[in-house]
Amino acid sequence: MLLVKDMKDLKGKRVIVRVDFNVPQKGGVISDDNRIVAALPTIKELVGKGARLILMSHLGKVKHKEAPEVVEEQKKKNNMAPVAVRLGELLPGVNVKFVNATRGEELKSAVNELKDGEVLLMQNTRYEKGEEKCDPELSKEWASLGDAFVMDAFGSAHRAHASTYGIPEILKAEGKQVALGYLVEKEVVSLDRVVNVPEENHPYIAILGGFKVSDKIKVIDSLLKKCDKVIIGGAMAYTFAVALGRKVGSSPYEPDQLEYAKKMYDTGKILLPVDSKIANDFENPTDIRVVEGDIPEGYQGMDIGPKTAELYAKEIAKAKTVFWNGPMGVFEKDEFTAGTVAVCKACAELKGAFTVIGGGDSASAAKKLGYKEKFSHVSTGGGASLEMIENDGHLPGIDVIK
Repeated sequence: MLLVKDMKDLKGKRVIVRVDFNVPQKGGVISDDNRIVAALPTIKELVGKGARLILMSHLGKVKHKEAPEVVEEQKKKNNMAPVAVRLGELLPGVNVKFVNATRGEELKSAVNELKDGEVLLMQNTRYEKGEEKCDPELSKEWASLGDAFVMDAFGSAHRAHASTYGIPEILKAEGKQVALGYLVEKEVVSLDRVVNVPEENHPYIAILGGFKVSDKIKVIDSLLKKCDKVIIGGAMAYTFAVALGRKVGSSPYEPDQLEYAKKMYDTGKILLPVDSKIANDFENPTDIRVVEGDIPEGYQGMDIGPKTAELYAKEIAKAKTVFWNGPMGVFEKDEFTAGTVAVCKACAELKGAFTVIGGGDSASAAKKLGYKEKFSHVSTGGGASLEMIENDGHLPGIDVIK
């Protein structure tokens, strides 16, 4: 497998780089540029080799099945132009250009005008309805723009789209260089350590939170084969509770997943909350209390309780490997952060263990609570990291490079 640092003879060559610039923005103002910053090492490496860079990324959602005026509104909202401005600020001394096109003559001429060491950011790949379908014609047109390809968008590596799969597949068949960028290389190396865990790195503990069991069936199945214990928090814990005959008040649960939850619990590897912090209203709670066992009617669970936090911290303390995806409660509200803080703290205090956050809300929680730097690895792709575990280390956007 070729890595960006090992690519040769790139001076004057057009290199297509699939980056993940799907950053939060409102009215052209970017509120978090972490994903742009994460791509800089790969961009600088290629600029230093005298390549001519064509950067491609999606931004937000463009639903082409909607009415034309709705699609136009979505395109306007997810315009890549402000990202190009921020990238230019982060790369002083590098000529960063933007082309407001995704195919055709305007794009081709912008590519042809590139000089060695210059960077061109193309408009949002999702402006093209063929992107998400991995349309062969679109893949072919985009591939014709480049002499080489670098995959550096881990957050999109689980999708076989035209820009993540179609282009490298064509260029590879033509005998051209296709490689992984620094960000994806780091993700692959780090996540492999929670996919293939040797005996000496056990106990291996997974911590799963979030809303639905149904979203994580495959990952639960996979982790139960790999892990010694799977700790459950968040709203998904209530589906398990109902499956075991407990009452959960007005907490959300999935009736169609009860049988599955019971079957998983019977493996003996699942650890569930023993108490809950509950409230009488989600938006404006006036009565917050801790209960053990059943949750009374008119109340819903908002976080794991203090006894559960202690139980989970003791279990985590035994671990040599930890994978965490999903907060323990409604961490966005200050009254319900304690459970997630307890998990963060327990992972942070582990000595000599390898600890991974699988992106998404857990990464946001760790950052918000000041624990992000204490983890061995924080993934940039929630969905991609989960699918990598589900599929034993395989993702289409990475396998096509291998």
